[in-house]
Amino acid sequence: MSRPLLRETLLTFFVALVIFLPITGFILKGYDYQLAWLRPLLLAIIVACGRLVLLLCRRRSAAMGGWLAGAKSRLAAPLQLLTAQQRHLSYALPAVLLLMPLMVNEYWLTVLISVFIYILLGMGLNIVVGLAGLLDLGFVAFYAVGAYSYALGAQYLGLGFWTALPFAMGLAACCGVLLGFPVLRMHGDYLAIVTLGFGEIIRLVLNNWLEFTGGPNGVQAPAPTFLGLEFAPTATQGGRPLHEFLGVDYAIAYRYTFIYLLSLLVVCGTVFFFNRLKKMPLGRSWEALREDEIACRSLGLNHVTIKLSAFSMGAMIAGMAGVFFAAWQGFINPTSFTFFESALILCIVVLGGGGSTGGVIAAAVVITLLPEILREFSDFRLILFGGLMVVMMIWKPRGFVVAKRQQFEQAE
Repeated sequence: MSRPLLRETLLTFFVALVIFLPITGFILKGYDYQLAWLRPLLLAIIVACGRLVLLLCRRRSAAMGGWLAGAKSRLAAPLQLLTAQQRHLSYALPAVLLLMPLMVNEYWLTVLISVFIYILLGMGLNIVVGLAGLLDLGFVAFYAVGAYSYALGAQYLGLGFWTALPFAMGLAACCGVLLGFPVLRMHGDYLAIVTLGFGEIIRLVLNNWLEFTGGPNGVQAPAPTFLGLEFAPTATQGGRPLHEFLGVDYAIAYRYTFIYLLSLLVVCGTVFFFNRLKKMPLGRSWEALREDEIACRSLGLNHVTIKLSAFSMGAMIAGMAGVFFAAWQGFINPTSFTFFESALILCIVVLGGGGSTGGVIAAAVVITLLPEILREFSDFRLILFGGLMVVMMIWKPRGFVVAKRQQFEQAE
């Protein structure tokens, strides 16, 4: 090992030890504490080894750069074949997901529903942040508006699932426009602070308006219905329970299966809508606004309409995700819509790659499933989760999948 590599590895080890020692090295016992060196030492060794592997890989990739450049033409045909295989895989994946309720238990079915909800949230924020370039730290507010629109609409207006869905989407879109007007002249940090304040205002209103929202006690959300059939033990919305119609015993898995299949269909439709939207003039206008607002306005594009459409479109998708969340949980309260949720959704967009569809889906799957996989390591789960995000940002600073722009070749 060369001297620079050894110096860099030792420096990484000592820095990691200084960071992990106060976090994992002190064990409180009443008014006293005990110093445990094993955990911080192991974590520091792991970080140092990871740094060493990263440095070696960089040297290896630099040495192989010339060889890779020469082999690029030889690998062109296999890469095209791989792209065709990936295309066939994308067609087969929805069919596999349709059969997933038959292959997994009830617990993993709820986890997959959570994955679909975060995919919808990531798609909505991807419009605002990834395409339009507007940093929104209060996106969870539109998520809460959608969820409470369904729960409170059913309580006060007698709305069912299917009528509450467009109502919640429209109300969330209106809230997006309401947020968009005060921030038309704001950029960067100022825009982030205003949107963060908007999200906190919505949460505080839901938490303190006891007479209307129930406050911290929350509010019940009814089970969804389908063609007059209810996914509940007894009929409460004027329909007929599904298990009585089928002549079987009641199981909550029927409700989860219906929400899973419906959310899968909605996610597929949203992905198709997002991909088509990027190629439309509105999507091009969002990208122009993201790159340079002054140049965008100089081309005659109305920046007011572009910003408001981005906020309203992203909020509409978040409101739809909120309806599915309320129908899935059956109960909601303000603790489900904290700033941590906004940060998590923003992580999905940043890790997946701004403007990318496949990257946001992959990031939503990873961020949702990774805590469940690491549940057995509950003491170190957040540390591992944060460490993996740091490594990801070093390895892929532009996200899992970099959004590709359509190119036009000059005619000869």
